[in-house]
Amino acid sequence: MINFEDTKSVFNLKSNWELRKSYYLFSILQHSLLVKIGSLLLKISFFLRIPFKKLIKMTIFNQFCGGESIQDCTKKIDELFQFGIGTILDYSVEGKENESDFEKTKEEIIQTIFFAAKNSKIPFTVFKITGLGKSSLIEKASLDFQSLEDNELVELNLVAMRVDEICKAASENQVSVFVDAEDSWYQDYIDQLVESMIFKYNNEFSIVFNTIQLYRHDRLQFMRGLISRCNSNGKKLGLKLVRGAYMEKEREQASKNNYPDPIQKDKHATDNDFTKAVEFCIANIETLSLCVGTHNEKSVLHLTDLMKKKAFKKNDSRIWFAQLLGMSDHISFNLSKEGYNVAKYVPYGPIKEVLPYLIRRAEENTSVSGQTGRELSLIKIELERRN
Repeated sequence: MINFEDTKSVFNLKSNWELRKSYYLFSILQHSLLVKIGSLLLKISFFLRIPFKKLIKMTIFNQFCGGESIQDCTKKIDELFQFGIGTILDYSVEGKENESDFEKTKEEIIQTIFFAAKNSKIPFTVFKITGLGKSSLIEKASLDFQSLEDNELVELNLVAMRVDEICKAASENQVSVFVDAEDSWYQDYIDQLVESMIFKYNNEFSIVFNTIQLYRHDRLQFMRGLISRCNSNGKKLGLKLVRGAYMEKEREQASKNNYPDPIQKDKHATDNDFTKAVEFCIANIETLSLCVGTHNEKSVLHLTDLMKKKAFKKNDSRIWFAQLLGMSDHISFNLSKEGYNVAKYVPYGPIKEVLPYLIRRAEENTSVSGQTGRELSLIKIELERRN
């Protein structure tokens, strides 16, 4: 049994000052009102050019990001690898809406692939399709493709070309790449595009991974269909399973626009589908690779138990666990210590550019029941152990 209470090895790299800083940060993240006020102040400070950059960098940025550039992340990559933990390089610039920015983002993602190809400490890279085209266009393509005008089809083709360039670079360099799931109103187009990339590039290896958000009640059925189509066509599917990150926004949008809520009725239903998805993937592991992105201890133990029952090696190259940098280190480090394949999402980018990501991360921490409380209790245990 993996001991998630072992804090000594988990926080080995952190000084007492760093631990206390993390404790204060998670204490703030427990309070949704403080997070909302802080998020607003951050946006205002950047708009008014108030020099808060150093403070942001010392606190929330250092907790959840690897640096402002790929090279900046090298220290974090090396630190994680000391404990057998790989890095998923994640250029986390969000909210851009013009062609030159989309091209710049595409080139940066390709650079992460080139960097990973030369560095065995980086088993995966990742990107978001809304970083490569106008979100309004991707939404329209998802909801009503037939209504797209000629100029919109031209723009959408540019999005597809950028995605293809990234996946081609990944294939040529033998670097697996995750395509993140997004809000449901973008996802239909994303799924279609990702499936076309899987059919194009996943011939011998799981190069392109689609992401399945199991807090949506239709995703288990979708995933089973995708596996079936890939099996029928001899494609090596890559899947990343997550619970999901946009629940409150999804429910608001469904209510506002009067369409059925795409989210599961409760957490139990989400957990149930997540468990079924993991089991279905393991049953099909001969034809796919799996990354389970979770901060849920029960889900981690469920998969490790399944691996034992199937007599899989702990470091089976087809099965990975992943968590976000700065969160659930007790899962990541203790899994790695036991010999399992583990990687951390390591976001990076200029502080001002990754601000939307940081705000979203802070808001998600307040909405995930028990997440920040668990982080706080483990930091407290370690601080007491040291005294």
